[in-house]
Amino acid sequence: MDIDTDAWFAVLAAARAHDRPGGPPLERAAEAGRLRIPALHSRAVPVTLPAPGGATGYAGVALLRLHDTEENAANAFLDTLTVHPAHRGRGVGRALWDAARARLAAEGRSSVSTLVERGGAGERFAVGRGAECALPMVEYVQEVAAASAPAASAPAVPAPPDGYRFAAWSGVVPDAHAAAHARAHDAMQDAPAGDLDEQHDPWDPERIRAAARVVLDRGGVLLTVAALAEPDGAVAGYTELVLPTPASVRALQYDTVVVPAHRGRGLGRAVKLRMLEFLRAQWPDVREIMTTVADENAPMRAVNAALGYRAEQALGFYQVRL
Repeated sequence: MDIDTDAWFAVLAAARAHDRPGGPPLERAAEAGRLRIPALHSRAVPVTLPAPGGATGYAGVALLRLHDTEENAANAFLDTLTVHPAHRGRGVGRALWDAARARLAAEGRSSVSTLVERGGAGERFAVGRGAECALPMVEYVQEVAAASAPAASAPAVPAPPDGYRFAAWSGVVPDAHAAAHARAHDAMQDAPAGDLDEQHDPWDPERIRAAARVVLDRGGVLLTVAALAEPDGAVAGYTELVLPTPASVRALQYDTVVVPAHRGRGLGRAVKLRMLEFLRAQWPDVREIMTTVADENAPMRAVNAALGYRAEQALGFYQVRL
């Protein structure tokens, strides 16, 4: 279907300004990229409801991500279901959900999940549609300028733990690290997943490259710092940051992973500190890093607390079994 990107963004921007006044505004280029380029291994299904009375624009929008891997052929993700503040309380949200649910049924999907703020209107709407919180999360924010500022006598680049060296790159993984990086990504299969039906999809070098290309094709920037074990160069841990656009002042923390055999040696903190220096050098206008961490992921919450992250809002992955 043809989507009016400006009208789509107008709904999201108005909702953000209404629901989170004082929070970071949405970036049109980033939202247009997410609408235009589907997430890895998924098909995007947009749903719109026209504004009533012949008015221009949309009263509400929704975006489904239909997973297309064998492991998750029965699952889907509701990327957004947003009603313009001017049209709330008139059944727009229910109409969008009914349309999305009809598409899920037609596709043979047995469950759909979404990320909403706990305690807010989104949670009440989701619970009213039969959703249950499958994985409690918290959104944290780190101020880049203040985060672990090095003392005057400290080295410009943090040193890795003994037996490791750092590698850093922007964009697609260099060929020399692709296979090892894919193996490290597979360590994410033990990350907290709560009661979500979505299953771990195996990683290989081509999937690593494809995931990076999604970020780049959307107009974003992908930064990676890895800790390489000596002497074989295996990726023992890594962290990824995404700038939704080159002009973004808030970066998004993607994965931070330490391979099980290398845990307990401070690698999670080390790669994050090195990333801070990489970010400051390459993108000095970025002011904040936002991340989400599962409540049950105590090790990562401890690392982030030591680096000065502050809790911003309670979230949850809510799931409906259809």
